[in-house]
Amino acid sequence: MEFVWAFESLTSDPIAILDVFLVALFFFGLSFLFRGTQAGALLRGTLLLMVGLVLVSNLFELQAVGWLLSNALAVLAVAIPVIFQPELRRMLERLGRGSILGTRQTPEQVREQIINEICRATEKLSERRHGALIVLQRDSRLDEYIRTGIPLNSNVTSQLLLTIFWPKTELHDGAAIIDETGSIASAASVLPLTANRNLPSRKMGTRHRAALGISEVSDALCVVVSEETGKIAIANGGRMVSRLEPERLRTILNAFYGPQRRQDESPLARLRERFNNVFALGKEGQRQTT
Repeated sequence: MEFVWAFESLTSDPIAILDVFLVALFFFGLSFLFRGTQAGALLRGTLLLMVGLVLVSNLFELQAVGWLLSNALAVLAVAIPVIFQPELRRMLERLGRGSILGTRQTPEQVREQIINEICRATEKLSERRHGALIVLQRDSRLDEYIRTGIPLNSNVTSQLLLTIFWPKTELHDGAAIIDETGSIASAASVLPLTANRNLPSRKMGTRHRAALGISEVSDALCVVVSEETGKIAIANGGRMVSRLEPERLRTILNAFYGPQRRQDESPLARLRERFNNVFALGKEGQRQTT
């Protein structure tokens, strides 16, 4: 009866419907931040435990368990920030690094040229089995990571990328970061390693962990070439797609970074693009694992 009364009250009040919708949208957005991380599994385990205790308490009328659940909110208010500290910190860093909807983009013609040069370089790097780590800045600022490397401020060319990642150069052990102007801002830059323990492979090397790490704390794209196998991979939003052919890499770069990312898009269109990109990369990852 209480459920029916609550449902009738909800449907008769448009403000209540809007209130519930905003809360649902908030938790839906949080699910993207925790998806694929260790916190996601912890959160699911906590919810399952709480739901199980509520059902048992109501079914068998356990007063002590009911009292414990009613007073658990104060404990959770302290425990949740402690347990999920890395993920919450990462979320706040994303919000603080710039607009979520995006305001800065590399010019369209420059982006198209960058994609062509990266695809040429990665194809040769893959054939030679030279490790590479190339970061493409989008909306989030990467200044603090650019400062960790050697400043270059040069045009993106396949010849320069091949030179940077030649194993006997001083710049090959690190990341080359392409900033919002379409220039290679720095080489040999240090990136944060992923904090996710549920990696696709336990043998994943430092380059791939760094690619996932930078994609978790920003909206940057990161192209990786494995030194051991020569395989090409790309990371975005904490997800990685590996074993890519050069043409498949070009398709993904065009979708996430290419000329179709127009500068005159509305904020709603940019937000819709972000969600579409997350789903697209997730489907691509599932296709690779099958």
